[in-house]
Amino acid sequence: MANFIEELFYGNIEPQNVRSKESKAYSREMRVLSKNEDILLENLSEEYRKLFLEYVDAWGIVDGESVADSFITGFRLGARFVYDTFVYEGEDLLKEG
Repeated sequence: MANFIEELFYGNIEPQNVRSKESKAYSREMRVLSKNEDILLENLSEEYRKLFLEYVDAWGIVDGESVADSFITGFRLGARFVYDTFVYEGEDLLKEG
């Protein structure tokens, strides 16, 4: 595998598609969401179905932006941990000498 950052840049690593563990609660709630969306789409009038789908699409965008922000924040926090590991009390431990 090439450089990790390069792989991430080119989309060969997709952290948002990898779950650290599949929880039962997550699976259960996904089934509830899917079932209820199907029921609503079957029973809503055309006007309300359109509004509901606009709501779902808008929520998807808002949620995606929030997840991206959390990813970036987490990445920056991880970088600060690494920095703090090698730079201690103003002394750069990576410098020779």
